[in-house]
Amino acid sequence: MHVTFAGSPDRVEARLVPEAGYELDTFRVTGFPRRPSLALLRSLWLAVRAPFACRAILRARRPDVVLGGGGFVAGPMVLAAWTRRVPAALTEADAHLGLANRLAAPFAKRTLLAYPIDTLRSKKARVVGRPIPSRSRAVPQEEGREIFELPQDGPVLGVFGALAGAKTLNDFVVDTWGTDGPAILHVTGRRDYDAVKRRARRDDYRVVPETDRFGAAISACDLVLARAGSTVWEIAAAGKPAILVPYPFATGDHQAENAQHFVQAGGAIMVRELDLDDVPELVRSLLGDRARLEAMGRAMLAAARPEAAEAIADELIALARR
Repeated sequence: MHVTFAGSPDRVEARLVPEAGYELDTFRVTGFPRRPSLALLRSLWLAVRAPFACRAILRARRPDVVLGGGGFVAGPMVLAAWTRRVPAALTEADAHLGLANRLAAPFAKRTLLAYPIDTLRSKKARVVGRPIPSRSRAVPQEEGREIFELPQDGPVLGVFGALAGAKTLNDFVVDTWGTDGPAILHVTGRRDYDAVKRRARRDDYRVVPETDRFGAAISACDLVLARAGSTVWEIAAAGKPAILVPYPFATGDHQAENAQHFVQAGGAIMVRELDLDDVPELVRSLLGDRARLEAMGRAMLAAARPEAAEAIADELIALARR
């Protein structure tokens, strides 16, 4: 099977896809600003042109099936596939169907969801979870702690924000535990790394900007404090209890909906950003209650869907065969 990617030359896929060894075709498109502006006019113009660029890519590649990964890049390609009678599927990584997917859904044969979405009752929809990258697979805790030079004894708190950083969360954690507290593995994102690194004054407070061993990072911890974006599925697959702090400005408050899925499963506790002052006592209480941590970890494993990638691949193969 030959797989190629398409995306924007201005976004992270322009770096990540070639680094992973895949071919990338690019076309210009941007998201829609929420207010009238010149930027909105430019976005609309690019949106009109994008399907024609995508048709050219499809004409050259001649794929058997197209998969839209969500976001504004996927919409024009799924529309172009529909015009060329190439079957397409969409994936939605959050518990809220994004605008781009809502617009593209009529042109897709299947919509593959990470979470059950009450507003989407289409026969085309299937809940499969979210695929876990191989680098995010769990390893033994001892191995994870050795990789990140953490103490083998005692509890470890893992703090994971976002690829670009989660400034409020990062600042809160280093202000709270920078000089005293449990051992910490803090993955800050590139933007906030230098600021956090300067303020962490303990040998057992490990700070890294990012890691290609994310599974080992999660595995090293007893408890995770994180945003509630796509990494919640990796945390669940590792069976780690979590305190989830949704990004308050996420579209449709979808990170809170993501977090609530795992709260209801019994594996996570959600804390709103305005209530961050409650987190230190919550961390202290959980790290001191091994039985509760183990029960929450089992609940996270039960909610995980480690077979998501295989399920999506099976759907694509079935579409191609039809």
